[in-house]
Amino acid sequence: MKLNKPFILGVTAASSGAGKTTLIEKIIPALIKENIRVSVVKHGHHSFEIDYPGKDSYRLRKAGAYQTLVLNDKRSALITEYAENPHSFESSIQRMDKDVDVILVEGLRQSHYKKIEVLRKDHSDDKLFLKDPNIIAVITDGSFSAPIPIININDTQAITHFIITTLKNA
Repeated sequence: MKLNKPFILGVTAASSGAGKTTLIEKIIPALIKENIRVSVVKHGHHSFEIDYPGKDSYRLRKAGAYQTLVLNDKRSALITEYAENPHSFESSIQRMDKDVDVILVEGLRQSHYKKIEVLRKDHSDDKLFLKDPNIIAVITDGSFSAPIPIININDTQAITHFIITTLKNA
């Protein structure tokens, strides 16, 4: 499929626990089945570690390496330390493979990229789409009206179709 690549699509919600990860987990295989190459960015609000004390990569990073690339013949992880200045999403995205069709971004609700909102009927009454013009669809298990498409959270095929149509029209 010929697309403007990569298209960045946020998956957002008013609060944690709404099902963003579960939704992304369901749509990745559906998109791959349609020959869409997918990357994911998981935004975290807290510090995280992907290597641990005692591992060589950890020791080298703690010795002061700005970047540490851990790799084997099946996968790699680039760890970059931002000691003084917070790192921007845009500069991180530039480090990702450009040969993907879509980058799904979990979180980063304040970003200016197009987003789909996960809105659960028993989770939150806060409808982000009312305040954010970059939200282009609501994925929900509830029933309400909105000026943008509303797609049932259990209809993976409809969600996938919406995303593919969005990619084609980008």
